[in-house]
Amino acid sequence: MTSTEQLAIDTIRTLSMDAVQQAESGHPGTPMALAPLGYALYARHMRHDPRAPGWWDRDRFVLSCGHASMLLYGCLHLAGYDLSVEDLKQFRQWESRTPGHPEYGYTEGVETTTGPLGQGLANAVGMALAERHLAAVFNRPGHAIVDHWTWFVCSDGDLMEGVSHEAASFAGHFGLGRLIGFYDDNKITIDGSTDLTFSDDTARRFEGYGWQVLRIDDVNDLDQIDRAVAEAKGDPTRPTLVVTRTHIGWGSPNRQDTAKAHGEPLGKDEIRLTKQAYGWPSEEPFHVPDAAAAHWREQVAERARAHEAWFERWEAYEAAHPELAREYERRMNGELPEGWERAIPEFTTENGNVASRAASGVVLNALAAVIPELVGGSADLTPSNNTSLKGSQPFSKDNPAGRYLHYGIREFGMGAVMNGMALHGGVIPFGGTFLVFSDYARPAIRLASLMHQRVIYVFTHDSIGLGEDGPTHQPVEQLAALRAIPGIVVMRPADAGETAEAWRAALLREGPTLLVLTRQKLGFIDRATYASAAGVAQGAYVLADPADGASPSVVLMASGSEVALVLAAQQRLAEQGVAARAVSVPSMELFAEQEAAYRESVLPAGVRRIAIEAAHPMPWYRLVGDNGVVMGVERFGASAPYERVYTELGITVERLVEAARG
Repeated sequence: MTSTEQLAIDTIRTLSMDAVQQAESGHPGTPMALAPLGYALYARHMRHDPRAPGWWDRDRFVLSCGHASMLLYGCLHLAGYDLSVEDLKQFRQWESRTPGHPEYGYTEGVETTTGPLGQGLANAVGMALAERHLAAVFNRPGHAIVDHWTWFVCSDGDLMEGVSHEAASFAGHFGLGRLIGFYDDNKITIDGSTDLTFSDDTARRFEGYGWQVLRIDDVNDLDQIDRAVAEAKGDPTRPTLVVTRTHIGWGSPNRQDTAKAHGEPLGKDEIRLTKQAYGWPSEEPFHVPDAAAAHWREQVAERARAHEAWFERWEAYEAAHPELAREYERRMNGELPEGWERAIPEFTTENGNVASRAASGVVLNALAAVIPELVGGSADLTPSNNTSLKGSQPFSKDNPAGRYLHYGIREFGMGAVMNGMALHGGVIPFGGTFLVFSDYARPAIRLASLMHQRVIYVFTHDSIGLGEDGPTHQPVEQLAALRAIPGIVVMRPADAGETAEAWRAALLREGPTLLVLTRQKLGFIDRATYASAAGVAQGAYVLADPADGASPSVVLMASGSEVALVLAAQQRLAEQGVAARAVSVPSMELFAEQEAAYRESVLPAGVRRIAIEAAHPMPWYRLVGDNGVVMGVERFGASAPYERVYTELGITVERLVEAARG
């Protein structure tokens, strides 16, 4: 290692120490340890261009151990991304571009939001999957326009989290050979030595998953890093994990290899001693030597030449395959095909008396025929979720152009991989499982919302209507929990027509959408009698008012399968002289986005409101008001035919009528 390279690496270390110290919180030790790896990747190996951070064929880098964010910020600043020293000084401050953990959309060069351990690794798997799929679809002999690598760094904590097992197993099975990860083996967690809780043979575990496993004995040896990268790239059939020995808090006389270097500032005195140990030329915080800055920019400029070479390849590709080029450009820009909405099927009394999961399968296949970027599958519940793509071959090692993904029984892994696919671009991922298992995927759903990513969940078997499988599989509290996530849109359609509109809304959104669908058959709502299902886009709409034109004295509202109870109750009340309005509420979130005048037109002030849903009642209280009634389920379900379960738990027309009359 030359003295200039050492200076370039130590600049990352000192910036990390200084930023954490100024913020009076953070994690300095891991950036100090991993600084040589950060330098080697950004300055020697990764193809990236700070002038064009969104370049489609750039290499992707994921810092799965997001607590080490100053490693990433330091590398981005020194590499020439739009991140200044002043931004580094605002580390962990309000609305700064350097939040405590990397957040997608805040900082150029940050490819995904990390921090919840394990998910970054899984995001990287999704990015590598998207690259593999798009390369198979678009590359042609002599024209490799999709040709990049995905890199990640993970920690002991990442590998303890279960999602890392799910994602690593998935990546190994599908042979995602353009995925290269570095395991930061520093043997320290917040509580102390990893020996307290962790004695896995990580290398053998990943070998068992089908990965190539390499080793770096000393991360400070740049030649070892270079050899590991070359060997990793030499095996395109397997993902690679490089077990990399590091020392947390490298160079700190009193904190190296201790838990204290992990999650707290070193302190001014220890920083002074550490800089002396580095032979650092200045005690001033945030000092960037001119020689270090110049060296970084020279090395990164060399890496960025790959962008110029790619652009020349792209021009040749456009000339040779103009239609493919336009299609790839459309996909990577996130634009839907012209006229795609014409493919959405219409349902009638002949074909619409089906479970909403069955209707969803019909809509999905119609849309997939005209939206080729719809790529997804199910967590081993394909026939139950109705997510199969008829006529489409599954994605596999031998058929990476396949659009259907068998995720296996890996709900969390599926969600985190979907996030990575969406972040990569060029595909719109969807994934299915039972609603009750959304609990397993919830952390990934949360991050999808935080990052505003268009991922679509197909959650079937949505309530106690599941019936005989019993309380372990009957979701009760899941709807309330999912609706509580900021930015999420939960859609629970009442019939086949609403299901079609729910898919339309999901594809038009930039954020995640959760389609919540029934196992049991639903009656078809005849739109010749009731309002158009187009009202789904507003989240709630008036299905029917009193037939005689009278003003309603009560509003009955529900989502999903319980809308049928509302319609039946409205008719029964009319026979008894009670004027009731029937309202379908497929999405509380979309309804909340509407203007006040529209909300008032659906739920007029001063009119008593009654809501019914076969789930926990909590979310409905914000809609019914002070004098309203909510009929829900505040206990676990039971194993019995679904009609009996509904009756025993009081989700009935009779209770609605009684409440309205009361």
